[in-house]
Amino acid sequence: MNPLGPGDPLRLGPYRLAGVLGAGGMGKVYFGHDSQGRAAAIKVLLPQLAHDQHLVQRFLREAEAARAVTGPGVAHVLAAQTEGGRPWIASEFLAGPTLDQAVSAHGLFSEQAVRALAASLAQALQNIHAVGLIHRDLKPENIVLTSNGPRIIDFGIARPEHGLTLTTTGQVPVTPGYGAPEQVLGQRVGPAADIFSLGAVLAYAASGRRAYDGAHVAAVQYEVVHGEPDLSQVPEQLRTLIGPCLAKDPAFRPSPDQIRTAFAPPRGAERIWQHGPLATDIKQREVGAKQLTTLPGTVVSAPPNRRRFLTGIATGAAVLAAGGGAAAWLLGDDESGDRAKKTSPQAKNGAVPAAGKRMWGPLMIADPWSPPALVIDGNVVFGGKDGGLVVHGAVDGKKKWEALNITPSSEFLALPDGLLVAADAGGTVHAFTPSTGKQQWTADVDAVVLLAANDDALFLMTRDKKIRALDTKTRKPLWTVTSPFGSGYGTAGKRHLVLHTDTGDVSALDTGSGKKLWERRGLATYTAIPAVHGDNVIVGGNSLKAVGLDDGKDVWSVPSQSGLESFGWGSASVDGRRVYAVDNTVLHCRELSNGAKLWAYDLKTFHVANTPPAVLDSVVCGITVKGKSFDAVAIHKETGKRAWGHEQHRSKSLKLTADRNQLFLLQGESATSVSGG
Repeated sequence: MNPLGPGDPLRLGPYRLAGVLGAGGMGKVYFGHDSQGRAAAIKVLLPQLAHDQHLVQRFLREAEAARAVTGPGVAHVLAAQTEGGRPWIASEFLAGPTLDQAVSAHGLFSEQAVRALAASLAQALQNIHAVGLIHRDLKPENIVLTSNGPRIIDFGIARPEHGLTLTTTGQVPVTPGYGAPEQVLGQRVGPAADIFSLGAVLAYAASGRRAYDGAHVAAVQYEVVHGEPDLSQVPEQLRTLIGPCLAKDPAFRPSPDQIRTAFAPPRGAERIWQHGPLATDIKQREVGAKQLTTLPGTVVSAPPNRRRFLTGIATGAAVLAAGGGAAAWLLGDDESGDRAKKTSPQAKNGAVPAAGKRMWGPLMIADPWSPPALVIDGNVVFGGKDGGLVVHGAVDGKKKWEALNITPSSEFLALPDGLLVAADAGGTVHAFTPSTGKQQWTADVDAVVLLAANDDALFLMTRDKKIRALDTKTRKPLWTVTSPFGSGYGTAGKRHLVLHTDTGDVSALDTGSGKKLWERRGLATYTAIPAVHGDNVIVGGNSLKAVGLDDGKDVWSVPSQSGLESFGWGSASVDGRRVYAVDNTVLHCRELSNGAKLWAYDLKTFHVANTPPAVLDSVVCGITVKGKSFDAVAIHKETGKRAWGHEQHRSKSLKLTADRNQLFLLQGESATSVSGG
């Protein structure tokens, strides 16, 4: 836990704040206490986001969801302010390790402990479902072990049973390996989805391994949908009980009441929370939290076992993650917090590093939910760790400026005239000079997502899900039309705006009038992003296709060799007369004119469908996995042979951006630049 900073409040409602548990792109979580000394974790939206009605409504929904659930198995909401000022939610502070921390520190749970855990969590889920809610993100990080038993936390994406799944660009809607198959596929979910997650949690507690694993997020999700759980390390007696929870068909999963009966923990099994090494761990955290509530307002005294306490105290609070979806746990992540800035020795001396070597970084400065970096006029742009938009020098990595009022999840684009455009939480578009951050113009156009731009206009989606074209010279709307889809993303050419959704529906509009030219449902699959080039749009999916922009008809088509609908062709990059795209695990180089294969290179890992290959001057880069490290690999554009690799030694998903002969990598909070050679 960190001390309060200059911009942090000293009090929120009845709570005196004692320190910062964690921070993300959308909010902070503070440790505080009321006048009676009762500890609380207070989650607060950042000031610049407090006027974003979408975020405030999500915040309100989280408070209402958590308040609606009664019983001992959840972290209870103590107070909340969701109207006026800075929205905040105060929840019961739980001084205990999360389940993943407990397994890591104290080893696997015994059969009796797993049975007790199953019965307790099943009862909590029964209470959650009884009020018409589905948690949707049950995982070891969202289960805190206290002296009174396990507690389920984080209702950040809890929804009514009729609610739809929340997704954003590039975001997996569930935690890989714990979300049910129907969640992975974006289908409507019911209470049985939480039962699947419970089965995966129990398998982890009993074996220390995920029931579904893989080298890449997409590989894990494929196993959840099509594969079988790995329960080989789960004791035989538990295997037959956990297996039914992981049934593919929700109808075949047991109810919470059936789980409590089947697992039937022996008498006294609940004492695991009160005796032994785990109980000692919990007690030390409780003592530390109690001592902090007696301090005048800042962390100035060390409680017993201070190091363990300060690194573990955050386990009772979650912080909002930028861009939607789930709340993110901060201090339990070994990649959280600031690290010393690193720069390549060659870059310091002005020399160009060898191919595949760092030019600068890794710098722990990025928002984990930032869109891929944008390079414009020698500057690299991405969502900042402390919120808003941040711009660094592309060559040296030095920070140039930031715009804290900008919402990165609305996307940011480069206009043909060299300006950078982004939107704030109120829907106003801002245009900046990339090198200095000087604001050149604004336009209040109710923008919630910036889709694309061409020489004449900026195309965006409004809050009421309409598509609007903004004249970038007059800053006046050119036209506004109803979107053919309820949501989606866009790519623009001179005369065509191509819209596409996460489910693969594609439509083309005339950029001059907004008139719909054609529409094809299910043209792409699994969030593959179309690439507009000349008179065609290149689309991935079951086949890699070139589709005519004027009529939407196939020009050429290359079927996927994988035989797997969800893991066929991903997003394509067009470079000159060549198309680069990944089919299943294989990176292809193909002729733009007819789709003929020039070469293929096996990356040996499933691609992320909405991430196109990054094309540099002489190489094309993809993502590979070594062990659990997501790394970049470069392939010679002419020969299809491996040129170099850059190991990140990090287990988080990787986003690549190319500019001439430089590669930029965003991975969690880490930003790095690599020389292309």
